[in-house]
Amino acid sequence: MFLLLPFDSLVVNLLGISITVLFTLLLVFIIVPAIFGVSFGIRKVYMKTLLKIFQWATLRIERGAKEKNHPLYKPYVNGIIAKEPTSLEEEIKEIRRSGSGKSLDTPEFELSDIFYFCRKGIETIMDDEVTKRFSAEELESWNLLSRTNYNFQYISLRLTVLWGLGVLIRYCFLLPLRIALAFTGISLLVTGTTVVGYLPNGRCKEFLSKHVHLMCYRICVRALTAIITYHDRENRPRNGGICVANHTSPIDVIILASDGYYAMVGQIHGGLMGVIQRAMVKACPHVWFERSEVKDRHLVAKRLTEHVQDKSKLPILIFPEGTCINNTSVMMFKKGSFEIGATVYPVAIKYDPQFGDAFWNSSKYGMVTYLLRMMTSWAIVCSVWYLPPMTRQPEEDAVQFANRVKSAIARQGGLVDLLWDGGLKREKVKDTFKEEQQKLYSKMIVGNHEDRSRS
Repeated sequence: MFLLLPFDSLVVNLLGISITVLFTLLLVFIIVPAIFGVSFGIRKVYMKTLLKIFQWATLRIERGAKEKNHPLYKPYVNGIIAKEPTSLEEEIKEIRRSGSGKSLDTPEFELSDIFYFCRKGIETIMDDEVTKRFSAEELESWNLLSRTNYNFQYISLRLTVLWGLGVLIRYCFLLPLRIALAFTGISLLVTGTTVVGYLPNGRCKEFLSKHVHLMCYRICVRALTAIITYHDRENRPRNGGICVANHTSPIDVIILASDGYYAMVGQIHGGLMGVIQRAMVKACPHVWFERSEVKDRHLVAKRLTEHVQDKSKLPILIFPEGTCINNTSVMMFKKGSFEIGATVYPVAIKYDPQFGDAFWNSSKYGMVTYLLRMMTSWAIVCSVWYLPPMTRQPEEDAVQFANRVKSAIARQGGLVDLLWDGGLKREKVKDTFKEEQQKLYSKMIVGNHEDRSRS
C-alpha cells in the first residue's frame, strides 16, 4: 500500500502538469489571439499540410483502382439530363409539329400535348432538383473521412494505416481540444453577456457587448478549426439594415458573427439554448419570438420593422431560405424580410467540402450528432463575400426583390439559383405550383382561340 503512494503521487503530478501545459497552450495560442482578433497562421499551415496528404491519398486510390480494374465513381455535378431553357408553348409546338403536323394555332386540345407533361414528370423524377439539394455532396477526391467519398475501399496497407492515424488524431486529440474550446466560448458568452446586461444603457455597455460577442464567437470558430476568408469588407452590414445570406449550417451564424456585430432573429428555445438566448438579449437587442408568434407573419414583420426603423440599432441577421441547403445551391427566399423596406446587405457563404461537410441534414441528424461530425472533421474552410447593399426598386414587389438578391448571392458564391421552396424538404408540392402550369397551358389554348375569333 505504502509502496504505491510515490507512484500515485507521480501520476497525479504528471496529470496536473499536463493539464496546466494544455491550458497554457490554449490560453496563449487560441484564447488570447481570439480576444484581439489576430492569428499566428497555424491553421493555414495545417490546411496546406492536409491538402498535400489528400492529393497523395487520391493519387494512390486512382493508381490502386487502375491496377485492380475497379471503375471510379464520378459524382454528377450539373445533373444527368441536358435541358435547354425553353417555354411550355415552344415545346408543345415542337411536339405538334413532329407528331400530328398541326400548328399551335389550332385552338382545340391535342392528344399529343400529353407527352409534354409526361416527359416533364419523368425528367423531374430522374433529375430531382430539390431532393438532391438535401444530401451531402460527393467529393471527387478523398479527404480521409470515410463518410465523404464513395470510392474508398481497401487499396493498400499504407493508405489504411494513414486513415487509422487520422481517426486517432481527430477523435483523441482534436475532439477533446475542440470541446474544451467550445465550452470555454459558450461559458464566456453566457457569463460576459449576463454581466454586461446589468450595466446601464450607453456607449460603454454597447462597446463591451460588442467585444464580448466577438471574442466568444471567435473562440467558437477556433473550436471548429474554421479557416475563413472574408472578401469586400467595406460592404459589411451597417446599423438599421438587414443582412441576408444563404444557409448551409447552424454555424453560419458563428462564421458571420465572428467578423461583425449583429442582432439575431429566432425562435425562443428551452434548455441550454434558452439559457444562452436569455443571457445574450440582456446585453444586445436580439429579436426572439415565442413559438406562437413565429406563425403570425404580420407580427414578425411588425417587430422587424420597428427594429430597422431605429438606425442606431444593429443590423438584423436573417437566413431567408428558412432551411439548410447542401452548399451547392440557393433556394427560394421567403419574402417577409424584403417587405419591410429596409436596406438589404447580401452575403454569400461557400464552404470547401474537402476538409469537412458543413451541411446540416436536420431530417437525418440531430444537433448533437451534427456537432460531433463537425468537431471530428479536419476543419471548416469557407469564403464569405459581402455584396454591395441593395434596396427595393419602385416597380418591384417583395418577391421580385427577394429573387434579385438571391440571384446576386448565387452568382457571387458560385451556387445554383433555384426557384423551389426549401420547405419541400418536408412538405408536398403546393397546389399553386400545379395550378401555375395548368394556367399556362389554359392561357395558351384560350389565348389562341381568342386571337382567331378577333381575326
